[in-house]
Amino acid sequence: MTYLKSSLLIFSISLALFSCNKTNTAEKLGYPEDTKLLIIHADDMGLAHSVNEATIAAFEKGGISSSSIMVPCPTFSGAAEYAQANPEADLGLHLTLTAEWDNYRWGGVSPSSEIPSLLDENGFLYATSEEVAENANPVEVEKEIRAQVERALSNGIKPTHLDSHMGSVFVKPKFFKSYVNIGKEYGIPVFIPYGSFPTLAKLFMGLPDKNYLFVDWMFMASTQKPEEFESYYTGLIQNLKPGLNEIIVHLAYDDEEMQNIAVNHPDYGAAWRQSDFDFFTSDKAKKLLADNNVILVGYRELQEKMYPKSE
Repeated sequence: MTYLKSSLLIFSISLALFSCNKTNTAEKLGYPEDTKLLIIHADDMGLAHSVNEATIAAFEKGGISSSSIMVPCPTFSGAAEYAQANPEADLGLHLTLTAEWDNYRWGGVSPSSEIPSLLDENGFLYATSEEVAENANPVEVEKEIRAQVERALSNGIKPTHLDSHMGSVFVKPKFFKSYVNIGKEYGIPVFIPYGSFPTLAKLFMGLPDKNYLFVDWMFMASTQKPEEFESYYTGLIQNLKPGLNEIIVHLAYDDEEMQNIAVNHPDYGAAWRQSDFDFFTSDKAKKLLADNNVILVGYRELQEKMYPKSE
């Protein structure tokens, strides 16, 4: 499907972020320079009950260290309830400007009359980030991003970071600028895949280095099949570099709900998500992390360093 082209562009297999820094983010967080830190991050909480349940189970099993919530989606309330009951959980917001499934769609948080350029002829968010780039008004994008942050806050969520579903905030410089500015305004770190978007490099380089901490290396399964995940992730963990690494995963159970949502959509579908869950909650994954001296962290460490609370 066309949106996958954006996903592959945005989430390349190995991406150095802010590589011009002389020190890696592990050092900036107070670790020795050879420390291998890792965020295991689960996207899409709030998408469906199956996703929520698998993500919560993965947190409880120690299989992930971070997740992010899709505020406009049908099971947002379940994700919000978990966040309220578990304030220590590292939960960000997966800012959502697209609704990609064939038979499972949603609109924005803002009234439709206020964000018409973000919606298709049926009143849903567009299915692809390409359509967002082609149609969305930057003012309305900023309005919807802010509305999603405000709805999360009003539901008791204290986001540790912001990131972007299908990379839609990265497709236009003005969208990106709103994303960065809203993060600064609310004191929330934003995930920035530096290097994927040459058109944003000048804007990105204008950010004050002393106030921004970045993932040094990011990975995500993209072209692999679920049956290849174990070997793929094993190789990643064995070859992690010093600094702050992030592996992005997509969790759910391969159940009737997720199968119905993912009709005609094997990539990031039910079996794909079950395979991610199975590997990262396994004893083998835990042993790999220990054997390779990998330390799991979350975005809260970045938030506390970037935006320290006043005494």
